[in-house]
Amino acid sequence: MSTPSGTSLSGTTKILNQAEAKLRALPSARFVTSISGLNLLTNSNSPSAAVVFVLLKPHKERGQEKDINAIQNTIRSQLAAVGGGTFFVFSFPTVPGFSNVEALDLVLQDKTGGKLDKFSGVANNFIGKLMQKKEIAYAFTSFKADYPQLQLEVDDEKAAQLGVNVKDVLQTMQAYFGSAQASDFNRFGKYYRVVVQADIADRNDPAAIDRVFVKNKAGEMVPVNTLVKLNRVYGSETVSRYNLFNSIQVNAIPKPGFSSGDAIRAIQETAKEELPSGYAYEFSGQTREELSSGGQAGVVFVLCLVFVYFLLSAQYESYLLPLAVILSIPTGIFGVFAVLGLTGIENNIYVQVALIMLIGLLAKNAILIVEFAVHNRKSGHGLVQSAIEAAKQRLRPIIMTSLAFVFGLVPMFFANGPSAQGNHSISIGAAGGMVTGVVLGVFIIPVLFVIFQSLQEKITGKPKVKFAPRYTESVHHGEPVLV
Repeated sequence: MSTPSGTSLSGTTKILNQAEAKLRALPSARFVTSISGLNLLTNSNSPSAAVVFVLLKPHKERGQEKDINAIQNTIRSQLAAVGGGTFFVFSFPTVPGFSNVEALDLVLQDKTGGKLDKFSGVANNFIGKLMQKKEIAYAFTSFKADYPQLQLEVDDEKAAQLGVNVKDVLQTMQAYFGSAQASDFNRFGKYYRVVVQADIADRNDPAAIDRVFVKNKAGEMVPVNTLVKLNRVYGSETVSRYNLFNSIQVNAIPKPGFSSGDAIRAIQETAKEELPSGYAYEFSGQTREELSSGGQAGVVFVLCLVFVYFLLSAQYESYLLPLAVILSIPTGIFGVFAVLGLTGIENNIYVQVALIMLIGLLAKNAILIVEFAVHNRKSGHGLVQSAIEAAKQRLRPIIMTSLAFVFGLVPMFFANGPSAQGNHSISIGAAGGMVTGVVLGVFIIPVLFVIFQSLQEKITGKPKVKFAPRYTESVHHGEPVLV
């Protein structure tokens, strides 16, 4: 929660209590804990910020709304009615340690070294443009440059005339209006700090500076108000730096139906179009790790295919025939992405695991057909006849094993709870790829075998017939089969 700049801690607490009461009334809320004066996004203390933690009930006890995204939308609508505060609703990231927000992490940088109020305007304009993107559900920042402050100016010349060291003036001001650790001691088996600070009543008003004195070199007490001047200004509570430049942290939440990759591309396009000269951006936290590791998926897929290729090359003693197996795999990959498009599931890490798994499963089906086709070819059959007979011979076992795999994934289709998204992604993606891989594969694999086996035979010649085919009548079908 963020309240207007300059709001006192007591004023923030009053607004926080209203929000907490609404959250406690949620049927899905188990525990609600609030902390006033804490800015969770910057991990700093601020009287105009607060945070509320909502621990949800078990999935079966949440009432009508069970999905966490639906619960967050309900919370946003209810907190919008609380006046005096701005609320950002989000869940914690699945991988802790990178950020406090389950959102994209972005850092804007001011490389011009300009004023913070101008930088804040650039950031707010950038966030407004992000909100107009169809891939972005919500973008926000906790940075503000309009906090009312008192700027302290020390008259160096007058301090030197009165024999007062400027360092002593600043240390005295810090001790009275801030705090200073004087010493520490151990007692009762515990460690205690001695902190010097003026009482609350003596530091809650600018006029309190009139009662503060500092000692000069002659040992005389000089009023501090004769050496310093307070000016009312506006600025930021905290200033962070990234790569030594003034920076502003921005978080963006992707809209449902769009992946984090889509949102990242939208941010990159917006930054290219809207950020003025002298301002830059960089991704940080989990988003930075996602970008740095995003290219690894392609490397993993290539390694899997290379491993399968060399393994089959050794098995078939051919560098061409394994391509009939490898080139049949895209029939399943087509099904995976077709199902993702129909169901609106993101291409996440679970889908990529399903793709790697399908490489083995679809290659297994292709290997069965190619292996029997090679056997038929060595028995003296023609190329086309060998391929067709192999597809007929292995059709039933391929369908049985593939259907058993798909039906085994069906319970994961209807999974719910915290891991539901992962279950849906890996099960629906794998099932869709398996179905298309089997349906299209039984027609495509024989064609691929004919193509690459004919190329192989042009190089090495026709295989020697190991035994002559002999036919007998099938009792069940009445058709000649090879014995």
